[in-house]
Amino acid sequence: MAGETITLYEAIGGDAAVRALVKRFYELMDTLPEAARCRAIHPESLESSEAKLYDYLTGYLGGPPVYVEKYGHPRLRARHFGAPIGPEERDEWLLCFRRAMEETIENPKLRDIIWPPVERLALHMRNRE
Repeated sequence: MAGETITLYEAIGGDAAVRALVKRFYELMDTLPEAARCRAIHPESLESSEAKLYDYLTGYLGGPPVYVEKYGHPRLRARHFGAPIGPEERDEWLLCFRRAMEETIENPKLRDIIWPPVERLALHMRNRE
């Protein structure tokens, strides 16, 4: 129907697109030398981190609220407080996320909509100088 509003989740391609984004994000984090500090604050296996980011982004982008159903309110800063996140870790995380978006979300306008709140969230996650 003309004029119908769709979510970012739907606009980028739904479940398959979120899975591809998250998978690529963690592949980049796991392999890019310039993301080594960010990788170092994650568990040896990224499987659980990948599953949780997938759950979170699914709801964040307007899909089913799977993260909230499984874990309750995200409280992301509190949940990450045990990980030392300084400017380097934050910037490396953002580098991986931006690159993953560029490689998995075809439409640059959609990437431009998604990026600012993701960047603000990453800035908020910093918990050390």
